[in-house]
Amino acid sequence: MQNSTDAVSRDKLIADFKVVVADAEELLKLTAGQAGEKLTDVRARLNDRLAVAKDRIADADLAVRQQTKKVVDVTDDYVHKNPWQSVGVAAGVAFLLGLLVSRR
Repeated sequence: MQNSTDAVSRDKLIADFKVVVADAEELLKLTAGQAGEKLTDVRARLNDRLAVAKDRIADADLAVRQQTKKVVDVTDDYVHKNPWQSVGVAAGVAFLLGLLVSRR
């Protein structure tokens, strides 16, 4: 199983990539009235690449969601099978967090 920093990094990467795609789409809209063969060619290539990028973002987003669901399901199963151990772990984590917060 992958650690949570990998999931956070993937989420951040997906979010950043979505911003880049949105900016590129805005650039395409702003240059739509511009004439010129080269500019038209560049817009067409950018439009094609944006479509591919959107598909990849959707695939990555789906993969992250599926992995997160698996982790949630495994955790839920563990808690249901071991309720007292889960309560003990939660109490221990809460105690440690309380110690850390009280030191600041």
